[in-house]
Amino acid sequence: MARKKSRSKPRKRSASTTSRKRVFSAPRTIEDYNAMSPPDQLFWNNVGAIVTDVRRRASLNQSSRAHGLDARKVRQAAASAFRKLKNGRYTAKDVDHILRVVLLPGRKGLREVGVADSRQASLVGKYWNAVERYRDPPGDASLLRAFRGKYIIDANGKRVRLLANLRELDRLGSAGVLSFAREAASEQTYSE
Repeated sequence: MARKKSRSKPRKRSASTTSRKRVFSAPRTIEDYNAMSPPDQLFWNNVGAIVTDVRRRASLNQSSRAHGLDARKVRQAAASAFRKLKNGRYTAKDVDHILRVVLLPGRKGLREVGVADSRQASLVGKYWNAVERYRDPPGDASLLRAFRGKYIIDANGKRVRLLANLRELDRLGSAGVLSFAREAASEQTYSE
């Protein structure tokens, strides 16, 4: 009698040998953001800038390419910020609740604040425009006056006062803190 050849069952791979896709977890607070690796922080900053670009009527694909990212990864990372149109294109929602890390001047210098609402980020952008208008000669403080007593709500729900004291802003400007902020603000997009 001829012996039957037995088929061997394929071996299952152990969990250590299978390649797992890395799942990106969107930060919800400034603490989550600070716990991220620098490349992930850069990715997240770019995602926020792309959402803002798309809200300003840029295409998701074009904006993603301009920032060197894959549009699919951007959509996955900030899914709640986009909606799909009937024609298959994606657009940004009018308001989103993704974390953006912004710089704000305080009496002790600049500090990072996480805001989880695009309207709060937009308010920060308007504030920085007012600060820049005051700091650039001839020093127009009219826009900055509108921010006296104003605050934003950070990602933890706490109020963060916007510094509108001209003496304090002059002191920070003389110390070079605001010129540093100008360079950082040009790298990030605050206003919506």
